[in-house]
Amino acid sequence: MSIWNDRNLFAFYRLPHEDHYVELLQDYREALLLHSYEELEGREGFVVAPFQVTPQTPIVLIEPDAVNAHCQYLDKPTDHARVTGSDDDRTAYHDDFERFHQQLAERRLNKIVLARTVTMTTEERFGYASDLFLRACQRYPRMFVALVALPGDELWLTATPEVLLRGSHGLFHTMALAGTMRLSGEQLAGEGEDMRWAPKDIEEQRYVASYIADRLKALSIDYQEHGPRTVRAADLVHLRSDFEFRLPQEVPISQLLKTLHPTPAVCGLPKAEALSFILQHEHAPRAYYSGFMGPLNWNHETSLFVTLRCMRIKGSSYTLYAGGGLLRESREEQEWQETEAKLQTMRSLF
Repeated sequence: MSIWNDRNLFAFYRLPHEDHYVELLQDYREALLLHSYEELEGREGFVVAPFQVTPQTPIVLIEPDAVNAHCQYLDKPTDHARVTGSDDDRTAYHDDFERFHQQLAERRLNKIVLARTVTMTTEERFGYASDLFLRACQRYPRMFVALVALPGDELWLTATPEVLLRGSHGLFHTMALAGTMRLSGEQLAGEGEDMRWAPKDIEEQRYVASYIADRLKALSIDYQEHGPRTVRAADLVHLRSDFEFRLPQEVPISQLLKTLHPTPAVCGLPKAEALSFILQHEHAPRAYYSGFMGPLNWNHETSLFVTLRCMRIKGSSYTLYAGGGLLRESREEQEWQETEAKLQTMRSLF
């Protein structure tokens, strides 16, 4: 794995089920910071998009000066470092939950996603982020794993199961992924095929699937929907529906991204109202959590994934993010435990 410095942006990424990772390097002075999805049209490279584009969190496009492929199993991560961690204030989550759930109870919203953070620290050791990346590649072969360096001397690491848009030569795939249960004991030997889903999870997933179907129809895109079915991601399972379609030539890929993102899986319904409420009331700004990242038009292929199960790394501080979808029947302790299970994806790397 290459050495980087503050003059470089970089992206290391491993696609699901691949046995190698790709390294992209770009001179920091050539960083391309974009402030609208339209500016992505016709470009290629590795894109890192935030939950909400702002002057402080622009879309970053890495157009690499150098590209290398590595077999992940040739790079061995070093021993685990000693870390200390502190959860965000449980009271803060309680207050957020009360505010968010009130919107549902009063029927202003049908669904809204509430996120929280955990901060961990370790002795600052050069290159430790790359150890975490390699460990994630080994531990989560089904997921998209990426480590990116952004302006402002911060790194973002993700291991995510959710496709936002993937395909090539006009044929694309997206998914509706929602509902969460944790596997334990003998369940870990399987794929979760025997799990029984609660009505709340089924309803939550259907909201996301219906939204995607409506958005594709609004762009006059014909699609095939498959599912829902249970899929495994690390020690969790989710409900997933898949959408396959051909993107018409008259529909720019940037317009499709703007239309889809953020989906109700990370935001809520109605979308505009849920987005506004999250931005005003969630106590921890999301930045690039629940945005998306991945190669765009790279070698004629696009593989963009929603930035879930992620952490922001700055110096010796590691901020982990997780969220959960709330419906009217949601209960605070259950939602808290769901975020705990999701945080474990990143926690376990330490």
